[in-house]
Amino acid sequence: MTEIHGFVQQGFEPVRDAFAENFAEGRDAGAAVTVYQHGRPVVDLWAGVADAESGRPWTPETLQFVFSSTKGVTATCALLLARRGELDLDAPVAAYWPEFAAEGKAHIPVRWLLTHQAGLPALDRRLPLADALRWDPMVEALAAQRPMWEPGSAHGYHALTFGWLVGEVVRRVSGRGVGTFFREEIAEPLGLDFWIGLPPSEHHRVSRAWFPEMDALTTLDPDSVPPEIRNATAAVTDPTSLSMRSHQVTEPQFDHADPRVWAAEVPAINGIGTAHSLARLYAALLGEVDGLRLLDDATLAEASTAQVSGVDIVHQLPSRVGLGFVLPSPQGQPGLLLGPRSFGHPGLGGSLAFADLEHGIGFGYVTNRLSILTMVDPRALRLARAVYAALG
Repeated sequence: MTEIHGFVQQGFEPVRDAFAENFAEGRDAGAAVTVYQHGRPVVDLWAGVADAESGRPWTPETLQFVFSSTKGVTATCALLLARRGELDLDAPVAAYWPEFAAEGKAHIPVRWLLTHQAGLPALDRRLPLADALRWDPMVEALAAQRPMWEPGSAHGYHALTFGWLVGEVVRRVSGRGVGTFFREEIAEPLGLDFWIGLPPSEHHRVSRAWFPEMDALTTLDPDSVPPEIRNATAAVTDPTSLSMRSHQVTEPQFDHADPRVWAAEVPAINGIGTAHSLARLYAALLGEVDGLRLLDDATLAEASTAQVSGVDIVHQLPSRVGLGFVLPSPQGQPGLLLGPRSFGHPGLGGSLAFADLEHGIGFGYVTNRLSILTMVDPRALRLARAVYAALG
């Protein structure tokens, strides 16, 4: 039996039980979960191995690549600038980034970058990976790209391009790359162990993650897929679909185990950090954490309110989107966020970070046994349900 480390405050024992069940069922190899309530940690647990091959144990200092959970972190950078009055979300992107006006994009507001409405989830021509890791070639390509649908007429998940689009606006406004802005304005003041662009000195702490089910995707029987996600599954197995193209903007594709990817700024997917840091970040969106709060009430209310809803034309699933955050799904549809006033972002493989306004909750979960065969990760869902069970 895997030994569970850390603590739970009285009343939150269901979270420990759920965490232990994930390991007992063989779903997790190494993982961590943290819950804040009203600015204080009430759950902080970790267990298993950071490297299954060497047996290196998971510790509170273990870092995990969290894929799209990074998007909520990147959105927070833009929202902080908006809260300070330095960024107008309804101003044209081109007001801050003039080159972006090309190909009929002059009137796209910053808001549509955060809500996946800009029509730029892919490129007509893939860029060499080395160019994308250098930043400028990618933002130049996006500035020159014609939208793939009429901007504002629909929303479709910008799986990779979200980070460069929002990140370039942050860079133009602040004069700093999004990773540097995040570190200086958010991570260091809050004491977060989380990075967009991981220094080489920290690489030894990164968990070794893997996709044990990867081969199964190529042999998936379409008839075994539940009807409500059949279109989405077909999209991610069709190499010509917009869904697949949105994940393949470079050649070769990004490798989550590549230290070059860790060190670059790819702010849609390459956030690396701890579950504790994610929970603490979301707690600081809601209220003060050790005297520091990131957003005011007005900015928070707007960010956590649905800006768009309906079928995402890239993923082919119903979704509700705030300002850079995923919101609870329509009733009866797959989703991770349970509370009606929750917002956050999951990541490929299983990671999840969210906040609940009603209960003052900040939640972070990371894992190194990455799953790709479920639209709703059962481990994260079990833990989130346990939090709500503890809340009564």
